[in-house]
Amino acid sequence: MIEVHQLTKTFGATTAVDHVDFTVRPGLVTGFLGPNGAGKSTTMRMIVGLDRPTSGEARVDGVPYRQLRDPLRRVGVLLDAKAVHSGRTAREHLRAMAATHGIGAGRVDEVIALTGLQSVARRRVGGFSLGMGQRLGIAAALLGDPQTLILDEPVNGLDPEGVVWVRTLARHLAGEGRTVFLSSHLMSEMAQTADHIIVLGRGRIIADAPVGDIIAQSTGGAVTVRSPQPAELGAALTAAGATVTTAADGALLVTGMAAPRIGELAAQDRLVLHELTPVAGSLEQAYMELTQGETEYVSGSAPEMPAPPPPTGAPISTGGPR
Repeated sequence: MIEVHQLTKTFGATTAVDHVDFTVRPGLVTGFLGPNGAGKSTTMRMIVGLDRPTSGEARVDGVPYRQLRDPLRRVGVLLDAKAVHSGRTAREHLRAMAATHGIGAGRVDEVIALTGLQSVARRRVGGFSLGMGQRLGIAAALLGDPQTLILDEPVNGLDPEGVVWVRTLARHLAGEGRTVFLSSHLMSEMAQTADHIIVLGRGRIIADAPVGDIIAQSTGGAVTVRSPQPAELGAALTAAGATVTTAADGALLVTGMAAPRIGELAAQDRLVLHELTPVAGSLEQAYMELTQGETEYVSGSAPEMPAPPPPTGAPISTGGPR
């Protein structure tokens, strides 16, 4: 179990993590989400003692990480897959880590096989692709067969097969009763992997709930409406400011108006309703709604691109009459 209490980190005048409280429980995959600059990586670094909190504390199995006698066997960590001596082979890197905790070479071979690195285990890490480096980082995190896994962007650089493998691994480990805490920017993947979600925005917790509860907060901005009087109801909703489209099966898809207001307007005009259902949202939609206004780095609109020149030899129009 990971327990974070009033965890705060400031860098000069900047507060990166602001009095954060949460618990990551065993038996669940807990996803850690937030925009770039929200403080996710800083929080993970403080949990494993790489950054000293300005105030507050983080505990793993009831004690600060620095007090663990055998941290590799208790907590598996992937924060930066590039933090490897580039001149070593994958096997040498893992064996050096294993030696610090008295872990035998047999376990090194096990995690190499588990992560699919057999064919490159004797290659120097400096020549690894991003995906291969991620697999090595995950192998290192699994080396001590820990009860707690902390993985920052574990699917970064992996191909689709690798992404599915990480998902399956995380679910399997949680099913064994382990604590699995991971971050990702792939909302569709997180929706399939995580049981519980913690969302950070500008260093503060803005959501901490089961995935289903977070998705339920988002309606996707639409309501499905069925009525034996679709034309009259559609006209009334449009006049009230809603946008109405008609599906192939005759249902009305209403945006810009909440379900209670739609029901009130139908009752006001004595129009019968057979269905009034908010459209289930997605984790991505819920995340976008939660983090609206919490994003530190906002993309600008794409600049208008000039029209391409006409093909060589083609007549150039001057805009006059032809």
